[in-house]
This record gives sequence, C-alpha cells and structure tokens, in this order.
Amino acid sequence: MANVLGVNAVFHDPSAALVVDGRVVAAAEEERFSRRKHGKRPVPFSAWELPDQAMRWCLAQAGVEVGDLDAVAYSYDPARMPPPTGDPTRHHWEELRTLYAHRVPHFLRTALGVDAPVPVTFVPHHEAHAASAFHAAGWDHCAVLVVDGRGETTSSLSGWVQDGEIKTLAASPLPHSLGLLYEELTEHLGFLRSSDEYKVMALASYGEPRHLDQMRRLVRFDGEGGFVTDMPDWRRLSSSVGEGDSIDPRAAALARSIQARLEEVLLEAAGWLHETTGEDRLAMAGGVALNCVANTHLYSHGPFRDIYVQPAAGDAGTSLGAAYLVAHRLGDDISPMETAALGRSYTEEEIRAVLDDADIAYQRPASIADAVGEIVAEDGIVGWFQGAAEFGPRALGHRSFLAHPGREENTERMNRVKGREQFRPIAPLVTVERAAEIFTTGPIPSPYMLFTHTVDPEWRERIPAVVHVDGTARIQTVDAAAEPLLHRCLEVFEAKTGLPVMINTSFNTAGRPMVDHPRQALECLAASPLVAVALGPYLVRRQDLFGS
Repeated sequence: MANVLGVNAVFHDPSAALVVDGRVVAAAEEERFSRRKHGKRPVPFSAWELPDQAMRWCLAQAGVEVGDLDAVAYSYDPARMPPPTGDPTRHHWEELRTLYAHRVPHFLRTALGVDAPVPVTFVPHHEAHAASAFHAAGWDHCAVLVVDGRGETTSSLSGWVQDGEIKTLAASPLPHSLGLLYEELTEHLGFLRSSDEYKVMALASYGEPRHLDQMRRLVRFDGEGGFVTDMPDWRRLSSSVGEGDSIDPRAAALARSIQARLEEVLLEAAGWLHETTGEDRLAMAGGVALNCVANTHLYSHGPFRDIYVQPAAGDAGTSLGAAYLVAHRLGDDISPMETAALGRSYTEEEIRAVLDDADIAYQRPASIADAVGEIVAEDGIVGWFQGAAEFGPRALGHRSFLAHPGREENTERMNRVKGREQFRPIAPLVTVERAAEIFTTGPIPSPYMLFTHTVDPEWRERIPAVVHVDGTARIQTVDAAAEPLLHRCLEVFEAKTGLPVMINTSFNTAGRPMVDHPRQALECLAASPLVAVALGPYLVRRQDLFGS
C-alpha cells in the first residue's frame, strides 16, 4: 500500500501524477497552472519548467503529505547517460538535463518545502512511457511499442509485458529517431517543434506522397525491432505552408510523404512485435503515439486485435507511468486508468464565488446540459467547463468549445475563434450508441480522440464541419455511464437537430493552454465570440457581459 508521486521535469510537458495504493488519484501538467503551453518559458529564457505547482496540487488533492510518500518516481534515468563532456551548461541540452536529474532530490526539497531528503527512484524514460500505457489499460501481458523523439540514449522501445513487468526486446539508438524526424519537419515547415507536430499530420491530408521513395531510402525498419533514420537535406525541400487559406502543395506533399513513411515503418515494427511475442494486444505511448492517423493505420492493417493508447501519451504521461511502475514494484496491484479527468475541479460554491466576485449576471438553469444543447442547436458556440480537467493534450468534454457540426462554415468559424490555421480539422463528439453508423474504420468506443474514423458518405453532408479533407474525423465517443452530463447535452442537441454529433475543440485560444480556472473561462468569454460559458451548473451569457 504505497503513495508514489510521479514527476516529469526539465523537458517539454512537465507534469506530476500521484498513485495511491495502485490507483491514480491526480495527474496534471504544469502548463495548466503556469499558463505557459508545453511548459515553455518565453524567449529569451527558452527553458523548460519544473512541475512545482502540479506536484503540490496532486499531493493536496489526495491529502497526502510529503512525509507520507513511499517514493518519488522520476521519468528519466541519468545513470543511462555517458559522463558529460565538460561544462554541461555550455554543451548539449541533454547533458544539462542529466546534470539536473542528478540533483532531483535537492530540487524536490525546495519545491515541496521540506527539510528531509525525498526518496527518489529513477525510471528510464521509455519504460515510464510503456508503463503509462499497459498499466493504464489494465493489461498484465501484451506487446508494447514506445516511439518518441528521445529518452536518455534511445528513441524507441519495443517490448514484451509479462506479469506487469517490461522486457525490452529492442530499442533505436540515437541519433536515429522517428520522433526527431517528425520534429525536424515540423520546424522546417515553419511550425514550433515539440509542439506543432499535429499540424503537420493535418497538412499531410492535403498532399500527395511525392517524396515517398526518398523517404523509404532514408527511413527504415531495421528488421530487429528498431528504426534507422537519416535526415533529408531540408534545404532542397519546400519550407512554406502558405498564408491564410492558401497551402503550398510542395509543403503538403512533403508532410504526406513523411506521414506515409511513418505509417509504413510502424506497421513493420508492429508485425515484428506480434511475431516475436505472440501477443494479440498492443499498448502504445510516446509522442508519436499521439499521431491518430498512424494509430488508425496500425489498427486497420496491423496484426493486433486490440490497441490501447494512453490519452497523455506524450512526455506528460511519463509521470504517470513512472509512478505506476514504482508502485507495482513496491507490491501494489495497479488499477486501470478509468478516466482522463484527473486534473483540477471546482465545487459549485467555488464557481459561484468567482462569478459573484466578477460582479456579472449569471443563471442556474434547471438543467445545464439541456440549456447548452439548445444554444448549440441554435448555432451558438458555448464554452463547456465541467468536472475535473483532462490529463493530456485532448479536450475530452470537460474543457471544450461546443458548436454545431451541420454548417460547413463552422469549420472556418471555429478556427478563427481559436486563431488556428484553416487547414486543421475540427473534431466531433458523438454518442457511443450512434457512433458506428456514422464513423467507420477506427475502433469504437473511442473515448480519447486517438484514432481517426472514416465518415460514412451519407453523413458527410449532414456534419460537414467535422469532416476533414480526406473524409475522416478524429472522434470522441461519449458513454452515458462515464459522462452523463455531456451525453445528455448531445441527446438534447439531437432532439433539436437530428444530429447525435457536436463539434468539440479545446477551450483555449491560440498559443494558450486549455482554461483551468473559472476566471480563465470568463476571460475567454470576454475575449472571443462565444455565446455563453457553462461553468458547472451555472450559465453566463455573453449578453450578460456586454448587454447585447
């Protein structure tokens, strides 16, 4: 019966997670507190944050004191790194990160405000990724595939899970890395690396794979569970995505070529894993596992019967995986992750206090779900702030913008509200009962928006705002047992429109993390063309702020 605090720090997406007696009770990214997306400090600092606030919140949420911790699990193992080549502050970032990892016990004492040493267990980065998936799935035996940019000296892990422990079968040594390849392309196209890779995935749907033969020569599965990646000469390739609604077809072709090659080599790796382990279930994590198009390709064409991707599959999820792994090794039975709603929540009284302090008019309708369903049916955009915040990068119906999918112009409208590029798709919510008749190819249920589904041709004209240029949508299925309020909202919307589908995109504007406090939701209402925000049981209409 252990209390284990997991920590991911000094890299992108710093986070903390608390596992008590084998069950995750709290998990959050530091960006939700600091309001700096992905934990990046602004130029000229250009450094990554520590999850100080996230750690303290996790402990407070569970009522656990620092002295009650049996271990702090840190998702990076400095012992796996070679000695530094001089002054780490003047050399490669990874050496600086390693130096910092050695000093974790000291920073924890300061961050958590204690005098006594804090017990720290270092967990190899990719093992933390792997555990975040198979333990969250509740699988004690399966194949596991982790692919990301880097972790210590490798960029992937192909493994076999037996009795809750990982046996590493293969790993890709740096500098070979599918994740870094995708990051390099992201930066080459003018986006922010380690942040905007999903934009490249969206852009790929607009292009033809004209460079695929070249990518096949440069990016290869090694036949033994790992990958070989030789970086292209980016200077010879397009570096523009165009402006406004214009897309450079050369940039789209490049994105499509690398996306296609990624899908091919992942499929080869999955085939090798299946043959080597004989397992019919695959757990996936690492930043590349957030590529929902590649996940669907594996699901549709690969050998595994079940594929599970943990909703915080990027580096944020390593805090959870490290805590899971250490808790398991301390003798706890690990409970599956039942929900991604592991972040901050607010009581009715706390929300009402914020509203009263803001001195604005608000209502408490008999049913907030009914009220919002009716507003969205009338083509109003609503900010939906309910329950605990999601852990991970996806808005899963707790911190969401909700809108009508039946009007094609709402794709552009929503992207303008959020300050997004117009080539990016908008995702749908759908009741789980109706999902299979509208969306095909991907797994159903699909509660975490980690797979794409082909939209049935008969439905494409009915919900055009959520259909990507390639005829797909990244759906979230909503089950009444798990999400009764959101499911009721969809039911009311369907009764009014005949559509069991709503637009769902994250409750934030460009460059900002998702809102995580009622006050931030009100600020978003004031600064963007929302009709209303639903804060717990309370409804605040835009007209209540501005009188029109």
